[in-house]
Amino acid sequence: MTTPTVLIHRDQALLAQAVAARLVTRIVDVQAARGTASVVLTGGGVGTAVLAELCASAARDAIDWRSLDIWWGDERFLPTGDPERNETGARKALLDHVDVDPARVHAMPATDGPDGNDPEAAAERYAAELGSAARPEDHGPVPSFDVLMLGVGPDAHVASLFPEMPAVYDERPVVAVRGAPKPPPTRVSLTFPSIRAAREVWILAAGEEKARAVRLGLSKEAGPVQVPVAGARGRQRTLFLLDRAAASQLPPGIERIASP
Repeated sequence: MTTPTVLIHRDQALLAQAVAARLVTRIVDVQAARGTASVVLTGGGVGTAVLAELCASAARDAIDWRSLDIWWGDERFLPTGDPERNETGARKALLDHVDVDPARVHAMPATDGPDGNDPEAAAERYAAELGSAARPEDHGPVPSFDVLMLGVGPDAHVASLFPEMPAVYDERPVVAVRGAPKPPPTRVSLTFPSIRAAREVWILAAGEEKARAVRLGLSKEAGPVQVPVAGARGRQRTLFLLDRAAASQLPPGIERIASP
């Protein structure tokens, strides 16, 4: 797995602006080279703030939105349009305001979808959708996402992979999560193999309550079963994009780049 690079911004607002700018650059570069790009979105305060900043930026028009595949790392298994769903927040913050191709916005299934209230079937459906998008050069059951963004919880969970729960052991591309310690208890999530298929993984964290999780995630002794963020790494690059508060407990020896 790649060794993470840590970038530190003064506060959450500047962090969201910087990540939005970085995301535009990454997508534009990939589209220039290959004609198409793919991103995996995350929810939470910082993840949604990044999308809002991207929406407000004049640079957003540099992206060819019709040539962008949009996926999610996890989802709360709730009805379509529920305000707790990551998809709902992403649509409100960004996707409803840009010219995306609806066929390339790959929302995770909802409880009012074709599988009803069956998260295992919903996980299988999303895995099949990922599989149909994977190309031979991806060498696996999911696409090699260009950017996969993740938030991190105070307990060090990423996506809906919570410490020591069955999902952290699962090798399938997508898994149903029942009994999550954070509400709502039922979710659908990518697993570690799918996360690690991404070319770049960006881990976003803001606030002092995330500092311990960040420290554990960067510790060389941490394992992904107890500290899921420690298992989230990209094939080519892993970035920890933090504000100063979230970076306040970094372990010694970690290379860091601080913005003004």
